[in-house]
Amino acid sequence: MNVTHLECALCGLRHEARTLQNLCVECGKPLLVRYDLSEAAKHLTQESLKTRVPSLWRYAEVLPVERPENVVSFGEGWTPLIKAERLASTLPLRLDLHIKDEGQNPTQSFKARGMTAAISMAKELGVQKLAVPSAGNAAGAMAAYAARAGMEAHIFMPSDTPEANVVECRQTGAYVTLIDGLITDCGKIVAERKDAEGWFDVSTLKEPYRVEGKKTMGYELAEQLNFRLPDVILYPTGGGTGLIGMWKSFDEMESMGWIDSRRPRMVSVQSETCAPIVRAFESGERFADEFENAATVASGLRVPKAIGDFLILDAVRASGGTALAVSDEELVAAVGEIGAAEGIFTAPEGAACLPALRRLLDNGSVSEGETVVMFNTGAGVKYLEAFSKA
Repeated sequence: MNVTHLECALCGLRHEARTLQNLCVECGKPLLVRYDLSEAAKHLTQESLKTRVPSLWRYAEVLPVERPENVVSFGEGWTPLIKAERLASTLPLRLDLHIKDEGQNPTQSFKARGMTAAISMAKELGVQKLAVPSAGNAAGAMAAYAARAGMEAHIFMPSDTPEANVVECRQTGAYVTLIDGLITDCGKIVAERKDAEGWFDVSTLKEPYRVEGKKTMGYELAEQLNFRLPDVILYPTGGGTGLIGMWKSFDEMESMGWIDSRRPRMVSVQSETCAPIVRAFESGERFADEFENAATVASGLRVPKAIGDFLILDAVRASGGTALAVSDEELVAAVGEIGAAEGIFTAPEGAACLPALRRLLDNGSVSEGETVVMFNTGAGVKYLEAFSKA
């Protein structure tokens, strides 16, 4: 609609937007969509939002689909921002604490946001077959949206992926292959076979559009807080597309005059047994080495090497934020704490934000009265194995 081009996030090389693209042809890093924001702002205004559909497609002027008939949607987005007063009362300082509950999306996770954008664009650009490596929820979302679009879905998942995700994919028509290994091993298989099989690879940040769907979390958060961003955002980080997308959305909103230059302190939360971003942050590196022997019950955090590592780390540092790792015992226990206090059955990934927040309070990184948003990225019901082992 208002797309001008695609731009490499590292070297800045310009790429054509109206053709299929995966990574930068020069340096192999992710591509980001760029818009004519002055044109977008003529129609996408704070006032116009009052009458728009309650889904992420309310922000159509800053989404990449050109023809509305190509939008593949289940009504995703516009998830609730829940004020967590009872949970906040258990903390040592008074906070304005909120939970953005992405588990209420179609397919029960924030992955629906990325897939509605990616598969809508795949439809617009004539794709017939899709492939993705996934630790769980991305696969479920891809299978559902591909089925709705009438496309073949080929999914590669670690053999210990939560059973709910495997069943979900098979019941929505996907071709599912389980691999003895990690998501990175699944990604290698997709990369090796995609050309011969005619698959378009929709891996995290290996195409430009999943991040566009996920950035709408930032737009919604601003809108739900009356266009004043919170002081702190805690975000569970595997591939990190949601954090990267929100950071991108803040710049877009500032360019359109919706917000000022103030940014939340972005906190990347990982598991101690798979913490490549935390390790790189602590050592002052811009790129994160692969994390050896990655293993965590929070399957969405089990990403030993993220292609967008430098984008995550750049955003965290530019915001004055930090990266923290918590134990599996802490994050599983936190699911029950959040559930008992607020009635939200969170995914283990989302629950990891609670022990991370307590650590920030202990070391003085969060102050009395600040507005804090924790992101719950999915529904706990998909992770029953994690609780049977607890």
